[in-house]
Amino acid sequence: MSELVRERAGGAGGDLVPGRGGRVRVFSGVQPTGHLTLGNYLGAVRRWVTEEQHRADALFCVVNLHALTVEHDPARVQRLSRQAASLLLAAGLDPEQCTVFVQSQVDEHLRLAYLMECTATDGEMRRMIQYKEKAAREQARGGSVRLSLLTYPTLMAADILAYGTDEVPVGDDQTQHVQLTRDLAVRFNQRYGATFVVPKATRPRVAARVMDLQDPTSKMGKSHARTAGTVFLLDEPEAVRKKVLRAVTDDGEGVVYERETRPGIANLLDVLAACTDGDPERLAEGYASYGALKKDVADAVVETLRPVRERHAELAADPAYVDEILRAGADRARDLARPRVDAAYRAMGVGFRGVGRRA
Repeated sequence: MSELVRERAGGAGGDLVPGRGGRVRVFSGVQPTGHLTLGNYLGAVRRWVTEEQHRADALFCVVNLHALTVEHDPARVQRLSRQAASLLLAAGLDPEQCTVFVQSQVDEHLRLAYLMECTATDGEMRRMIQYKEKAAREQARGGSVRLSLLTYPTLMAADILAYGTDEVPVGDDQTQHVQLTRDLAVRFNQRYGATFVVPKATRPRVAARVMDLQDPTSKMGKSHARTAGTVFLLDEPEAVRKKVLRAVTDDGEGVVYERETRPGIANLLDVLAACTDGDPERLAEGYASYGALKKDVADAVVETLRPVRERHAELAADPAYVDEILRAGADRARDLARPRVDAAYRAMGVGFRGVGRRA
């Protein structure tokens, strides 16, 4: 068994037992394909801040290479990458508690991605639901589908496996990709020797499910073309209030929490519950009108986002500080990933023991 796997007692192809003094390693990332939203914050980032960075050896990454799989403006990707990193810090990720970095600053992601391409099959790539959906949208608007859109799940697998990740907190839309990562890790270990920890997808005990305010059957997304139903973390308070007060409601009488039949009201109650640490069904009992509910939701969202916006303004005024955090994060990430990736190269017959890479 390799030294990399020896740190976590276990066998190739199975789930390895966490080491590091009992702390699991967690990896998660955010794509800079748009401005971060209330959904990103309540559904993931806030949990990273309050739980993951304290209980685990956690790495949080702006996965900017994934943003290149579709048509993009290079300057916008760079701008949004910095903004996303600054917002993660503004939300409360502490570089003394976790590792925050930008994916493209650590070469090991791309080095390992090619080995994952050599481990995966064409059929596995084409079965990915997100590939089918994104490719169909691209073709519908007359664009061409980039090869990287097909193969990016292998890059995602490399993101995870490079760090000996135990747990990957994900939503429903990414579960298939984590399962692919598990399959690739098992296959690699069986073919070439125990090299990778086999990670597992984890679902938080309580996850805020924030839907679009204008289309409560669709998740609030940062890359949606229409933004009237999306609350962005950096929206001004009045813009937040306007979007919430104009939120779509449902036919029917009274304020009741019924996600299937009353999705608009249920979404507002979910947001209010997430912002106030309440229960949506109980909260519904306190309202006789949609207007009163919307007003309270708007107030709660504005207050929840206020400290994030204020801290982001401070960080935006000190870009050198953010750069130093990201540089240090990338250095630590590289130190963690390089031994495992070098071992994977040797296992596949293209690396040479004792011949290191320049920093």
